[in-house]
Amino acid sequence: MALFGNAHTINPATAQQDYDRLLGQGEQVHAAFLLIRDTILFTDRRLILVDKQGITGKKTEYHSVPYRSITHFAVETAGTFDLDAELKIWISGSPTPLQKTFTKGVDIYEVQAILTQFVAR
Repeated sequence: MALFGNAHTINPATAQQDYDRLLGQGEQVHAAFLLIRDTILFTDRRLILVDKQGITGKKTEYHSVPYRSITHFAVETAGTFDLDAELKIWISGSPTPLQKTFTKGVDIYEVQAILTQFVAR
């Protein structure tokens, strides 16, 4: 359910097929999340943010973040009244973090584990 712009899980194999042209040879999608029209991909090499722009969504920006550029990240779990979890990622050279919101259906601890696995390399 992505009614309010919050991310939910999509099948990594589906994302692998849908975004095959963006991926390098042998690059694998490990997790993927859909945010209304936008997509967040966690591959074995980088984080990819797919940002559909404009009214029609025909114009698309692909933002690629190598894991080595991530200086730190934070997760905020869902609360009693705030049912959404948040992910903040700081990229070297930028004082403002990338921020994404996930619905309660997404395991934010899984998202943190994925980032930890790749950022710690």
